[in-house]
Amino acid sequence: MVKSKPPRGRRDAGRPPDRHRRDSRTHEAHASAGGASGHRPGDRWLYGHHAVAAAAGNPARRLERLLATANAAERLKRDCPGAVAEIVERPAIEAVLPPGAVHQGLALLASPPAVPSLEELLDSLPQDALLVVLDQVTDPQNVGAILRSAAAFGVRAVLVPRRHAPPVTGALAKAASGALEHVPLIEIGNLDRALQKLKQAGFWCLGLDAAADRSIADAKLDRRLALVMGAEGSGLRRLTAERCDLLVRLPTRGPIATLNVSNAAAVALYELSRGAGGA
Repeated sequence: MVKSKPPRGRRDAGRPPDRHRRDSRTHEAHASAGGASGHRPGDRWLYGHHAVAAAAGNPARRLERLLATANAAERLKRDCPGAVAEIVERPAIEAVLPPGAVHQGLALLASPPAVPSLEELLDSLPQDALLVVLDQVTDPQNVGAILRSAAAFGVRAVLVPRRHAPPVTGALAKAASGALEHVPLIEIGNLDRALQKLKQAGFWCLGLDAAADRSIADAKLDRRLALVMGAEGSGLRRLTAERCDLLVRLPTRGPIATLNVSNAAAVALYELSRGAGGA
């Protein structure tokens, strides 16, 4: 049920989680370890209907503050009946968010959900699991969009290197459109060692490379798969490409033969989901 409360002061906006939450492996740890210099307290807020509704309905999160306009609160009540919001005007929401945030009348401050370590993840996966590994994809909009596609096509987790990935902010969560609540975003200390662990766990590491000889549609993929993708423009780094078991490309044609990395991920995951590698 949504009810009205008087808004609290700005001092509460950047309030950290309780002390016992700080020791868990969480998205918060990812943000602090990811080299996010200038990471402001306001960036901890989630905003936008889909991101807020999904997080508010996730029992693994502890909700600290939920700000909503009257109209947004009514919309939220349909998707998340148990959410209790402070009814405020739009300026009160904009005051706690980064400039220009498209919040749709909603802002949520919540503890991040715990995420497993890579070892814990590998111990829990079924034999037909599909993973995504990102090699220095640093744009939060791209990472968020990839998470959204990952959720749509049954990916079990997205792995990112600790030092070359964006912090988990409201912008990334909004681009993910609720997928952060369903697909763990797991940071790894060393990409090369992580790929070796995946291989030891029976994964076939499939690198997406526009210069590859073989199309992803022609590859015979009937095992555990980890789709490895590089940054837009530079693509996979040389060492990462060498660690992959197979390099494939998308069967694009025409004057523009490459796609944005998040679009390429969606196309590749669709193709993989049609075969035995789909989750």
